[in-house]
Amino acid sequence: MAVKNSMNEYIGKAVERYSSLFSLPSHKTLLMLLLATCLLIGILIATALKFAPPYWLAVGLALGTTLFVLTLVSDVLIHFSSQSKDPVFTVRRCSALSLYSLLIWLVFIFVGVVTNLFYSGIWIKLFWLGFCVALALRILVFSSVSFAGVAKIAFFAALLPVLYTIPVFYTASAVSTLLTGASLMTFFFLSVAVTSTATILYIFFINRVGLEIVGVTSFSVLKAFMASWTEDQSAPFENLFERFSKESDIPVSALSFISVAGRVKAMLIVPVFHPGPFKNVGSSALPYAIQTALENKLEHAVVSVPHGLSGHDLDLASQAQNQLTLDRVLTLSGISNFGSFATPFEHVRSNGATVGCQVFNGCALVTLTLAPETMEDLPPELNAFIVEAAEKYGFSTAIAVDAHNSIQGPFKIDKAINPLKAAALTCLQKASKHQPTSFQIGAAKVTPKDFGLREGMGPGGITALVVRVGDQTTAYITIDGNNMISGLRERILSALSEIGVNEGEVFTTDTHAVNAVVLNARGYHPVGEVINHESLIKHVKQATTDALANLEPAEVGWRTEMVSGVKVIGENQIEAMCMLLDKATKRAKKLALSIFPIAGVILIALLLLL
Repeated sequence: MAVKNSMNEYIGKAVERYSSLFSLPSHKTLLMLLLATCLLIGILIATALKFAPPYWLAVGLALGTTLFVLTLVSDVLIHFSSQSKDPVFTVRRCSALSLYSLLIWLVFIFVGVVTNLFYSGIWIKLFWLGFCVALALRILVFSSVSFAGVAKIAFFAALLPVLYTIPVFYTASAVSTLLTGASLMTFFFLSVAVTSTATILYIFFINRVGLEIVGVTSFSVLKAFMASWTEDQSAPFENLFERFSKESDIPVSALSFISVAGRVKAMLIVPVFHPGPFKNVGSSALPYAIQTALENKLEHAVVSVPHGLSGHDLDLASQAQNQLTLDRVLTLSGISNFGSFATPFEHVRSNGATVGCQVFNGCALVTLTLAPETMEDLPPELNAFIVEAAEKYGFSTAIAVDAHNSIQGPFKIDKAINPLKAAALTCLQKASKHQPTSFQIGAAKVTPKDFGLREGMGPGGITALVVRVGDQTTAYITIDGNNMISGLRERILSALSEIGVNEGEVFTTDTHAVNAVVLNARGYHPVGEVINHESLIKHVKQATTDALANLEPAEVGWRTEMVSGVKVIGENQIEAMCMLLDKATKRAKKLALSIFPIAGVILIALLLLL
């Protein structure tokens, strides 16, 4: 378990990077700020050129307007020339980069104009230093985001600074105040060389972190992340994951309930892959894809896809692997070993672990939770333990569900396993003493319109599967989300008791479609963190009420299908990728405090000597 704890620690650190990302102002706001910055720069340069008062403001505003137009031309040109390869460069984002570049440049221009009052002519050197710093910023941004080649990145980075320089030189030359001597030109070219070299070295040493850990540059990973985060492009990240992936055999289990009319009324699909790593990358949204595919095939069936026992080491590598899994899952609709018997629901609580068990046609459905304490991914080894124990108690097999329904702090997996095992054994033993009998099934689905991914609710919505055995009514509620705020599960079960439900459990799918959608420490909202609890409970009760209304005698069949040769990212790979993000960030900070100060000292020396 030590390795898993280490991996979870690195994943946590990587997730924290989401909160360091920022939201941009609207494009209208950016344009207004750009116009104001350009006009201010124009006026400052007119001041440095010492135009007479009647012409000073007019020249400054004209120059500023020209600079603003050239900025727009630069942004639009970059956007349209990079659409096919770099859709991340929308006009709005290009405008934002231009604004940040010019704000930095503005500082140097302002210092140059003020200093020019005491040392005539020095403003142009400060102007060149601002040129260099703006260029360095743009090289860093384009290198970390763009998938274009080196030549195109250099063009994108230099375009705005060069366009900006042209009207300034023209205006300065018109009044014959610009010194174009060898000393100034030497200062310019040496400054550009020093700044470019420092920036390239900075990128080189950061990239080495990735090469040392996973064999690809750090910026390749950053580009892939930004493409996914900003434009929902999964391919760049998945290409990396496919490269590092390993083949694995993943079981997918199903309980299928058919009505007396012979149609499939409901299915409970429990895959032992992990829905991750985030957003639309890999298998993040696969629970919903499975739900949708089976509902489309079976038409009126309600499909629930709770979380199996697995961790990030079983994230599928790509959409191609998702499709391979989907193709195999669709065959589960052809279950034929049906029986009309089930046992009542039993549950055991021991040392903080709560395990439920209900037997359907010889298959023990086992639910596991640590609520109200924090629970995260439970290991596949626990699934194997439960299946083996179920067979010893005379059951044909077992399907174990990680309820994934409580989070309020760190998860101590080492302390959770033994209580879960003990409770599972006791619960299976109690279930084995029941005589199976006929049962009824009801199922319904509600897709809330008042909250979505940003609030932690996936598109799969809320499904309710209600089982009545004798005078006991059990509800299995599945919410398409990534975990749940501690205490909410208990509130939901309490609310369901008000409408005649005796037993039950609340699951989340652990979908990672909600991850990397919002900017907070986790990178997502667990169910109930921002969703109004009363509103959520109302939806759950509605789904359960609808399921109760269509209760009818049913038969149930089960099956476990092995998806062979599917590519998963793997524990070592996901840990290495998360380690890379963490270590690259730390190295970037250290390098920024060494390389750029040295470059700054050299530039100041050039400023004083030339």
